[in-house]
Order: sequence, then structure tokens, then C-alpha cells
Amino acid sequence: MNSTRRSFLRTFTITGIAAAGVRPMLAADPQSDPGKDLRRFPFVQIDVFTSKRLQGNPLSVFTDARGLSDSEMQDLARETNLQETTFVFPSDPETEREQGVKVRIFAPDGELPFAGHPTLGTASVLRQVHPKTSRADQQAAPVPREITLSLKVGKVPVTFREDAEGVFGEMRQPEPVFLDTHDRSAVAAALGLKPDQIEADLPLQTVSTGLPFVIVPLKHLSTLQSLQVNLERVYDYLKWDRPIRRDFYYVTRDTGDSRVGLRARSIYPTGEDPATGSAAGCTSAWMVKNGIARSEETVLVRQGVEMNRPSDIFVRANKTGENVTNVRVGGHTVQIIEGEVSL
Repeated sequence: MNSTRRSFLRTFTITGIAAAGVRPMLAADPQSDPGKDLRRFPFVQIDVFTSKRLQGNPLSVFTDARGLSDSEMQDLARETNLQETTFVFPSDPETEREQGVKVRIFAPDGELPFAGHPTLGTASVLRQVHPKTSRADQQAAPVPREITLSLKVGKVPVTFREDAEGVFGEMRQPEPVFLDTHDRSAVAAALGLKPDQIEADLPLQTVSTGLPFVIVPLKHLSTLQSLQVNLERVYDYLKWDRPIRRDFYYVTRDTGDSRVGLRARSIYPTGEDPATGSAAGCTSAWMVKNGIARSEETVLVRQGVEMNRPSDIFVRANKTGENVTNVRVGGHTVQIIEGEVSL
């Protein structure tokens, strides 16, 4: 999102100020330090669905949110001003093995039960901050190959492997639910398109793997690239006054690159999303159900190109008979900021 990808507040160490003659202006009386009673919360910011810094979808992860209230987490999500910010609530090892690591996901306008890039990104951060040694024998603890998160939608496992681009994580999303289908002419009118700009041989369908999205298959890459969405018209069509909010996810098979199975875009009132892992999971289930991808075939979905935040999302799903299951969404992550918030 161009308007919301701002740098988060960071903590800097200032050195050499005394030599410049300005120390008296900045130094605080230790006896009256206004920050001595502040609570401090560490965070890490990473770019998700990319191995290159300043690409993909940024995410801030508060690695120990114990002590934060709901309103404070919501305020911090507005402060980071990213699509989502996550808050980790560590517990004892036995509880985390049985139930997963408790994580809550907040967008600037509210809490979410599930989201793709926050799930993958948070698990990647937790993998990096795992205990380095075992207290029992002081031997180096192995880096975990799987981390399970406990989210509002339930347990979501994320597995890891190393490849040429770094560490690749893959989440298994909740089982897909195929909901209502949509009239091509009605959707085209809502988007300001001609009906023949939308593929006629594929269904426009709402699918959910934790969050619902309407998959809109466009014929040509040029249509995807030039898409200008009238959000008022779109949300009137989607009836956002319903208890469950849906969004469009725009995809095309016309990618111009044999390595890329789909190009995609996701556009919200607050701006454009560089990578939408939850929607990509829905799209994976939709592709397998409609014969665009084979069962277990890995497809690369590339998103964020139009906003100069290219993201590579790798998706796959199983199909047995008419049943689509085991939706997996994966990609790389890279850390870019580490800091601390004082409240």
C-alpha cells in the first residue's frame, strides 16, 4: 500500500553527542527520568513472501505481548500502519506443543481471525528467536522444522526448509469452504469492466480458508495492470454491511512468464496489498477444484508488481474426488528492522 507503507518508529542509540556540545540538551536527570517506569515491548519487522529486502509484504511482530491490552494492541497496529501487526503471547513449552503459540492479528481497523502473510511471517520470526540452548544439558537446540500458531481460527502449522534463497516456510491453512458464485456481468459492472474481460469458462466464486475472497479471473494481464477500482461501487456489490466481509481477489493466467502460474492484485479502501496469503490459499483451492492446477502441483502466484513490492507466493492443494483439502501457502521472509516500543 503506497499510502500506508511508512517506516515504523525505531529506537536509535545516540553516541558522540557530548563531543558536539549538545549533551546537556538531551541528557535527562537520572532522578527524574520520565521513561524509567515505561513498559518496553520488543518487535521485529520483516518482509514476507520475498527473499529481498524492501519487497514483499511488511509485517511487524511483537515477540512478547504479555501485558498489552486489546486497546493498546489496536493502537500499535494503527501506529505501525501496516496491513497487519501480530502479537505473540508466549506460554510454557508443554502448552505450546499441545496448543500452539498464541498469536493475535490486528489490522489498523480491527482484529482478524486469520491472515496469510502475518501467519507465515510470525512463525518465521519465532523460528529465529527459538531457545539457543537446552536448559537441561546446555547443548545447542535444533532449529525447529515446524511451528504451530494458535489463532482465532484454530491451530495453523508452518513448516520450514532451507533452499538457495534462504529459509522457506509453508503454512497449512484451514480447510477450504466454497461459497456463493457470482454473475460475470454483475461483477464486470461493479468493476467498470466489460463482461468479456473476465474469463467465461471459470467461475467467479467466494472461497474461504479462514477469510472469504471472491476470485475474479481476468483474461489479460493488461486488464489486471490497468485496473481502476471504484471502491464505493465494489463494496456496494459486496454488501459490506454483512457480518462477514468479503473482498475481490483479481487474478490472471496471462502472466508473460512461464515460471508464474498467476498474476494477482488485491485492492482495499486503505490501498493495495503487496501479498495476500489468505486470498492466495483460497485461489489455490479454486484452481485445483476447477482443473487449472493439478492436485499437489505447486503454483507461483506473483502479486505486488504494480506497486513495486513484488511478492512470490507458492501455493498447492490436494483433490480427492470432488473434495479439495490440505491447502498450503508458502514463501520466504527477510528481516529488516528490530527495535523496541515504550509505553
